[in-house]
Amino acid sequence: MTQNFDLVYLVGHVPPGSDERHRGQSSPAHTIMYKSYHNKRYLKIVRKYHSIIVGQFFGHLHSDTFRVMYSENGRPISWAMLAPSITPKRTHDGPNNPGLRIYKFDKYSGEVFDYTQYYLDLSTANNNGKADWVVEYNFSTYYGINDITPLNLHTLADKFTQETSTENSVFNKYYKANSVRIHSRSSANCDDVCIHTHYCAITRIDYDEHKECLKVDASALSSSSLFLHSGRI
Repeated sequence: MTQNFDLVYLVGHVPPGSDERHRGQSSPAHTIMYKSYHNKRYLKIVRKYHSIIVGQFFGHLHSDTFRVMYSENGRPISWAMLAPSITPKRTHDGPNNPGLRIYKFDKYSGEVFDYTQYYLDLSTANNNGKADWVVEYNFSTYYGINDITPLNLHTLADKFTQETSTENSVFNKYYKANSVRIHSRSSANCDDVCIHTHYCAITRIDYDEHKECLKVDASALSSSSLFLHSGRI
């Protein structure tokens, strides 16, 4: 397969890894997506064939988030986008608005370089008696990233733990998008433990690594200190 220079998208319903909206150090069954063996197996396959995997796309959680996957020596090698659903879902960490996403890609190389996220404000729709789908954000302009690459998403996740949480912080933008802009959701509702939980779910797909990540204080842990600053990239 790799000898023919084929490129592939991996598309599925349930993503590997853990639910970013579950807080705390434990990992009950409903927060993990695959059985441990299958989760490790999936990660092993991605590591083996990452050079031909252009992108990974999942849903299931009804949230707007992403995942970064790393080589065994800590280099970001692949990414996965988790798109929200048209069907809203209520969780212990809050509900979400319906969402719809359109990706932009190079039809020759297959490279995915941007997307536009649309959403339906349920409160407004119920008040007006009609559904008006509008643009929520454009990925490249919203996060200031020109291309969707493993390294760029790795850097984006690092900013979650490095910046002071403000209205204009990167994490606050991400957190609003995570629930598809439910008005009650803001970074004020997400403390340091909450931010750290999102970060660990995004950057630690392996369950053992995810558990260890949750045990480490957020101020002492970032993928930059573990990967970039170690000279492994």
